[in-house]
Amino acid sequence: MIEGMNLEIAAGEFIAILGPSGCGKSTLLRMIARLAEPTAGSITIQPETQFQTSFVFQDAHLLPWRTVLENAALPLELMGVEREERHATARTTLQQVSLYEAEDRYPAQLSGGMRMRASLARALVTQPRLLLLDEPFAALDEITRFRLDTQLRELWRKRGITVVFVTHSISEAAFLANRAVVLTKHGGGIKLDRRLDLPLERNDDLRMDPRLGHEMKVLLSAMEEE
Repeated sequence: MIEGMNLEIAAGEFIAILGPSGCGKSTLLRMIARLAEPTAGSITIQPETQFQTSFVFQDAHLLPWRTVLENAALPLELMGVEREERHATARTTLQQVSLYEAEDRYPAQLSGGMRMRASLARALVTQPRLLLLDEPFAALDEITRFRLDTQLRELWRKRGITVVFVTHSISEAAFLANRAVVLTKHGGGIKLDRRLDLPLERNDDLRMDPRLGHEMKVLLSAMEEE
C-alpha cells in the first residue's frame, strides 16, 4: 500500500527505487504504467502519448513459440507495423542488446541472461520515452547481472530515456542510477531521496571505487533505519 507519496521524476533521469519487500515498489511501477489505478491522488506523465512507456518484469515472459526476433518485434506487430519494417527495427534493437546472432533461436534455447536481453529489446523496440523495470536481473548470476547493468546504463545514455528501476540490491541501485529513492517499510513513504555523487560514465572499475562504496553505505543506512 502507498499513502501520501509525492515524487517528481524529471525527463531523462535514471532513478532507482529501493525498500523492503511489501513497501509498495512494484505497486508504484504498476500505477505509473497504468496497470493499476490509485484510489486517491494522481499520476501524471507529460507529455502523455501512446506507446511511450515500456515495462520489463522480473520474468522475461517471452512467447515460447516465437523466435527472439518475433518476440522483440511483437509490440510493433500489435501496433500494425508491416512485417519487413518491424523485423528491421527489431534487428537493430537486438544489436543494441548484443543479441543479434540469436534472432532465430527460441526462448528455450536461451540462457537466463539472453532471455532478459530479449525482453529488454522487446521493451525498447517502440522507442519508449519511459522505461519501467521491476527487478529484471534479480534471478541472474552476479557476473551476468553486472554485464546487463553496464549494458542498460549505456543504452540509457545513448537513448536519453527516463528509467525507473526497482531493485532490492543496494550495489545495483548505486551503480546504475543517478538518483535513488528509499521507501519506508509501511505506507510507501519516502525515507531518502538522494542524487548519487558518481560519474556519468559507469564501468567495472567503478565497482571498486570508494565513491561507490560511500553511496552504498548511505543507501544501506537508510534501508536499515526503522
